Amino acid sequence: MAEENLPYSKRPIGVYYEHPRWFEPVFAEMDRRRVPYVRLDAARHHFDLSPNGAQQFGLIFNRMSPSAWTRGNAHAIFYTLSYLAHLERMGVRVVNGSEGFRNETSKALQLSLLETLGLPYPRSVVINHPSQAADAAREMRFPVVIKPNIGGSGVGIVRFDSQEQIEAAARDDKLQFGLDGTGIVQEFIPARGGHITRVETLGYKYLYGIKVFTAGDTFDLCPMDICKTTDGTKIETACVVEGPKTGLRVEGYRPPDEVISAVERIFSAAKVEVGGVEYIIDDRDGQLYYYDINALSNFVSDGPRVVGFNPFERLIDYLVQEAR
Repeated sequence: MAEENLPYSKRPIGVYYEHPRWFEPVFAEMDRRRVPYVRLDAARHHFDLSPNGAQQFGLIFNRMSPSAWTRGNAHAIFYTLSYLAHLERMGVRVVNGSEGFRNETSKALQLSLLETLGLPYPRSVVINHPSQAADAAREMRFPVVIKPNIGGSGVGIVRFDSQEQIEAAARDDKLQFGLDGTGIVQEFIPARGGHITRVETLGYKYLYGIKVFTAGDTFDLCPMDICKTTDGTKIETACVVEGPKTGLRVEGYRPPDEVISAVERIFSAAKVEVGGVEYIIDDRDGQLYYYDINALSNFVSDGPRVVGFNPFERLIDYLVQEAR
C-alpha cells in the first residue's frame, strides 16, 4: 500500500521542531511507547506542494519556536507559517496550527486577543519606529519595558526606569525591535511574592500550574530551564541549558478557578491546543495581569516531583488519540 494511502492510525506522527534539546522528553516518551514518529527539523526543511507531500503523516505536532532567530534560524519562522497553512489546506491534522503559530509569533496579537476577551494585561502600546517609544511611554507607570514583537525566552526585552532613559536609547539607536520591526512598549509589573504563575493546557483544557520564582530581573522564564524546586532540591530530569545560571526556582500550584477558566478561554480563542499562559500579580495594588501566551509550551522538568504527574505522558496520549 502506498504510504499516502495509509489510514491515519498507521501513519507516523511528525514532530516539527527547532530547538536541539527542548523536546528530548517528547521523543523519549514516544520511543518508550514505540509510537511511530518522524523528527522534522524546522531549520532545514522543505515541503512538496503535491498531495503526497502532505499526506505521509497521521498528524503534525508543531513545536517551532519564535526565539529561533536567536539561534541563527530566523529563516524558519515565516517559512513555518506557509508550511502549516499548506498542511491544513491539504487536510492534514495539525496540533498548534497556523493560527496558533501566528499568535505565538506576535506579542501584539496576543495583547489584542486579551483585549477582545476583556482580560487584564499590562498597559501596552505597539510601535513600529524607535522615535515613537518615548511618547508611547509618556502616560505609563515606570519602570517600562520595551520588547520585540517576535520574542521567545525573554530575548530582546529591555527595562527602562525613566522617560529620559528611553529618549537616550532612541537617540543612540539602541532600541532593536527584531525580525518584523515592531516593538511593544509596556509597563513593567513588580511581582508580588517574587514570582509569576504559568498555567499549562492540553487540548484547550487546564493541565497544571506552577509558580516560577525569579532571581533578579531575568525575563527568561522557560520552565524547561528551571533546575530547582522552591525547597532547593535539584531537578535532574531534562534540565536544559540556562537553568543553572538563572537561579530560577519552581513549585507546583493550582490557580483559582476563575484563572483556569480565563486561560482556557485564551487558548480556545487563540487556537492553541498545547500552550502556557503566564500571569503576574502587581505588588503595588494586587491586580492580576496576563502578559504572555505561549504556543511553544515546554513542560516543567521532572513533572512527577513538581506537579505530581508526568505531563509528557499525557501529551503523548493526546497526540496518539488525535492521530487516530
